[in-house]
Amino acid sequence: MKLGRGEAAPFFFLLLFLLPPPPWLLQSGSQAAAASGPSRCSWEALPRPPSAGMGTPLPAPGLLLLLAGTAGLSRAFFSIPLRVSHPVAPSGSPPAPVVLRPGSGSRQQEPLGGADGLALASDLGGTVNFLAMVENLQGDSGRGYYLEMLIGTPPQALNILVDTGSSNFAVAGVPDPDVTSYFNPELSSTYKSQGIDVTVKYSQGSWSGVLGTDVITIPKGIYGSYTINIATILESENFFLPGVKWHGILGLAYNALAKPSSSVETFFDSLVQQAKIPNIFSLQMCGAGLPVSGSGTNGGSLVLGGIEPSLYKGDIWYTPIKEEWYYQVEILKLEVGGQNLELDCREYNADKAIVDSGTTLLRLPQKVFSAVVQAIARTSLIQEFSSGFWTGSQLACWDKTERPWSLFPKLSIYLRDENSSRSFRISVLPQLYIQPILGIGENLQCYRFGISSSTNALVIGATVMEGFYVIFDRAQRRVGFAVSPCAEVDGSPVSEIEGPFTTADVASNCVSSISFHEPVLWIASYALMSLCGIILLVLIILLLIPPRCQHRYTDNDVVNDESSLVRHRWK
Repeated sequence: MKLGRGEAAPFFFLLLFLLPPPPWLLQSGSQAAAASGPSRCSWEALPRPPSAGMGTPLPAPGLLLLLAGTAGLSRAFFSIPLRVSHPVAPSGSPPAPVVLRPGSGSRQQEPLGGADGLALASDLGGTVNFLAMVENLQGDSGRGYYLEMLIGTPPQALNILVDTGSSNFAVAGVPDPDVTSYFNPELSSTYKSQGIDVTVKYSQGSWSGVLGTDVITIPKGIYGSYTINIATILESENFFLPGVKWHGILGLAYNALAKPSSSVETFFDSLVQQAKIPNIFSLQMCGAGLPVSGSGTNGGSLVLGGIEPSLYKGDIWYTPIKEEWYYQVEILKLEVGGQNLELDCREYNADKAIVDSGTTLLRLPQKVFSAVVQAIARTSLIQEFSSGFWTGSQLACWDKTERPWSLFPKLSIYLRDENSSRSFRISVLPQLYIQPILGIGENLQCYRFGISSSTNALVIGATVMEGFYVIFDRAQRRVGFAVSPCAEVDGSPVSEIEGPFTTADVASNCVSSISFHEPVLWIASYALMSLCGIILLVLIILLLIPPRCQHRYTDNDVVNDESSLVRHRWK
């Protein structure tokens, strides 16, 4: 999003009328970078394809302007452009559910709670049955994970993308070439239009529609039907992409990001109020080591109202939510192959670090991304890389008998623990960030680089989240990570969690104390522009005052050399 700038004063007020209303939702989205790996590959620059992710927000450059003024690589015999085909058949789905048990395995055991507490078990005959939610997601990291939902009366079945980086619930409301189904409000006797226009822009794609309400049911979720705010998408640009199997988006972030304002009650807030479930949900995405865009779909689980113990192993480690808009956390440092990048910890949080299931990749601020790329190139077993590998414009292809992951190092992210003097680290092995994407013939398998650069955030997206069971504990303002049982390739885990570690070697606060959210930026920008407009109006009025109304000087008014102090100063 950009604030426009007038070229001359007379056009300033026209500019004010032409400006769009300020977008109160900070958008989410991601860029799915294609990449190429080493061993037997050559490099060829190609344009990056679009992705299904909805990840980080857009900057407001117009406002900023206003504020400023007032390992050995053998030559391959093959290289190809990045092509996104249909997802592959699942082969890494979670183990069969086990009987619910207390959370004794977690590092911080919690009591069973009510609507504001943490839930680890539930009445199988009540509103919430976590076992029924196991494997209720389908999808892949390249185009997102989606949940089946029934909307309206009679119910219309749609697949809805799960996005923890935005806050609006919206579905296709008219036919679109890239969606197979859409919601027709005219066919629902329970739909009520609010007559409020809404537009949401993501870092990739945007849509416009109308707010309304209707009843929803989640077949593999909470029992019952609930009345929810829903936006019907009437126009979109680069939002629905070719090959996606979802028809709408479920924003699970806080209402601070909701459009057109934070007064719009979000989907999950409505569930908490109406279904009386705890203010917590958890997410598992099972795509580790599987093609990000193949001929089938992978599995996953969205557990609404608590934690399902069969979906994680080991301990749960929690990091505080720094601010309730996105799920903003605090990153302390990054390691590549066990070596600290030695950057100021504020670089990792510039200007925020968030956990976003709607972003396909691990996205890093430009300075951090460059350091990671250099460290991977230095510590890997490949001696030469093409720049296209890192930018996502190329794929690398190996013989299918080869495993390129052994050529790359482990990547570790340190997060601050709830005890601020301690930290823990989540680590992803190369199987998560060197991602199979396409097979060529019978002999070659191609891969992309699952990390990209960002201009305004560090985003823990699907590349990392596929290694973990992630708990969004809104009631206690924290995000939890535990190793996911489905994060395995060839029977070996591809993710790790370790801790605690001391934080003596990092700053006590790695997040800027000045945090301008986009709504605040827009308010400030409009206020500054209004002030400038008033000043310009006064100047224009003064310039247009007729000469006869101006004071005519007399001889007594003239300041001559005799009466001027200047003469006395320069004797």
